[in-house]
Amino acid sequence: MNRERLYLFDTTLRDGAQTNGVDFTLTDKQVIAGMLDDLGIDYVEGGYPGANPLDTEFFSSKPKLNHARFTAFGMTRRAGRSVSNDPGVAGLLEAKADAICFVAKSSAYQVRVALETTKEENLASIRDSVAAAKAAGREVMLDCEHFFDGYKEDASFAFACAKAAYDAGARWVVLCDTNGGTMPHEVEAIVTEVTKHIPGDHVGIHAHNDTEQAVANSLAAVRAGARQIQGTLNGLGERCGNANLCSLIPTLKLKKEFSDAFEISVTPEKLATLVKVSRTLDDMLNRVPNRHAAYVGESAFVTKTGIHASAVMKDPQTYEHVLPETVGNHRKVLVSDQAGRSNVIAELDRAGIAYEKSDPKLTRLVEELKEREAQGYAYESANASFDLLARRTLGKVPHYFEVEQFDVNVEQRYNALGERVTVALAVVKVDVAGEHLISAAEGNGPVNALDVALRKDLGKYQKYIEGLTLIDYRVRILNGGTGAVTRVLIESEDENGDRWTTVGVSPNIIDASFQALMDSVIYKLVKSGAPA
Repeated sequence: MNRERLYLFDTTLRDGAQTNGVDFTLTDKQVIAGMLDDLGIDYVEGGYPGANPLDTEFFSSKPKLNHARFTAFGMTRRAGRSVSNDPGVAGLLEAKADAICFVAKSSAYQVRVALETTKEENLASIRDSVAAAKAAGREVMLDCEHFFDGYKEDASFAFACAKAAYDAGARWVVLCDTNGGTMPHEVEAIVTEVTKHIPGDHVGIHAHNDTEQAVANSLAAVRAGARQIQGTLNGLGERCGNANLCSLIPTLKLKKEFSDAFEISVTPEKLATLVKVSRTLDDMLNRVPNRHAAYVGESAFVTKTGIHASAVMKDPQTYEHVLPETVGNHRKVLVSDQAGRSNVIAELDRAGIAYEKSDPKLTRLVEELKEREAQGYAYESANASFDLLARRTLGKVPHYFEVEQFDVNVEQRYNALGERVTVALAVVKVDVAGEHLISAAEGNGPVNALDVALRKDLGKYQKYIEGLTLIDYRVRILNGGTGAVTRVLIESEDENGDRWTTVGVSPNIIDASFQALMDSVIYKLVKSGAPA
């Protein structure tokens, strides 16, 4: 079967950089560009050379990419200037890039109000800029900004902008839903009209997500004939973001409507790294991954209720539209107060904990789980604490050490600069195989001080926890008043990049925190195979 080629264009490093709170360093950009290239992206848009020192430096030398075409972004020549007298165009032509993506208005309203120029001058700017880049030996494309809104306002002018770029030699004419308000049926109808006059294998789609339909709009454009899709990893982008390539790529690869008709450069082996790519980007930006993201989210293949879990164990297709392993994710059955034996057994299997179905301890584990969830424990959010609860109930957790006592004090004092500061001091006394060890540590808060003190000296077990770090700490008050019960969730990471979450519950926030800290340390010892 002959399949048509679809091209993937990533603008994480340019449009994604406009996300509120996102600031890429030069090293970030270099690493991400390489990661996108390795994934199989066809075009990596690196930024806007000349707009800021960072992007200018990024384009001073071309990164070593094996597949992707390194692309520079910028405006067409300004109204009233020639191409040779426009610094922006000059910067693009000087950039060390394989391709240039110009942006130009394609809305008569935007030309009149935002640019304060004429339609004729706007069209001439498009033609001149594309022709200059083409003459310089670059692959050229044009982002037709505000195309869909412009088409609905003045279709002939919007189309004239796209046609001017194509006639001047643009490889791609990209139709942009810049304000993100166009509906999928409108996208499909308009792209269908455009591709009657510009071949679809020269037409792209650039969708924003302001109505939560950027992915749907991108797929609608493909159905109508567009053959390039622009988007970002994790849907980064200004306002509500851009079309999410982490949703689009697996849909194009795994859904028959698209996989039977189209070919993309992401191989099945690279598709299986998608979760890692998605989370690596979040880690670099110090963002918490979206648990509910399609395909790559932690909850994308989660089953919670007992009847669903029982069905999934018999055949995953009962509640899964694709196999999680195809995108590098994994199936997870939550254990909660809604859990039955099916959930618990499925989670024991996933964790690799041995059990006998006839063992009465298994029934006790289900009952213990429900009792503790009623007290406020949330094991569906704390996989490591469930693991330990199961092992303890089944008698499979070695005894490592005993905490005999811990104490925390918080005081205000003056530092060397005469500034008033708050300091916490924690002391932890542990018994390790009969050896009594006392550790003290200061921290910027009581939990930080306890964390440092607990892990400061565990005797013969110290080497097993050297790479353990606390990366997130969340507190929830379960009921009101001064006697409220507090739930603490702690997320930890080790030297291998593995992460896990532990939970503690108590009317005392310090006690709840210490429970979660203890579980984290013990889980790491179990995970590392530390001897009893």
